[in-house]
Amino acid sequence: MNYWQLILMLMALVSGALMPLQAGINGLLAKQVHGVLPAATISFIVGTCALIIIVLLQKQVPTLATLKSLHWWHWAGGLLGAFFVTTAALAGPKLGALLFMTLVLAGQLMSAITLDHFALVGYKEAALSLSKIAGLLLIMAGIWLIQRG
Repeated sequence: MNYWQLILMLMALVSGALMPLQAGINGLLAKQVHGVLPAATISFIVGTCALIIIVLLQKQVPTLATLKSLHWWHWAGGLLGAFFVTTAALAGPKLGALLFMTLVLAGQLMSAITLDHFALVGYKEAALSLSKIAGLLLIMAGIWLIQRG
């Protein structure tokens, strides 16, 4: 394992660790502003402002021609992010951090298995295997146990 791979793995780990914090903060924000959609909007405005500043500082602003050349599905990442933030603000506080994040993880892994197996949206091909299916089934069993307790 090289240095950059280790850095990327740590970034992914920290990003995952921050997701329940983000969901909780957005849930509290939703209570404060009396709505999930206004909270999600505020969350995205703050994130957008931060990213605009970084893009401007790095001088990586895409041209209008580049933006016009994008396909409809290039824009879907933002919609998917909005769906997650809205769902987290709504469901996270009601389900609890552990159950919510375990369900998110299970959904991510079900999607990831498919994306890898068929090498979709830029992922390298990684064939489906019994051990991957077994791991996913164990997570599903974990959801059942967490939900019971």
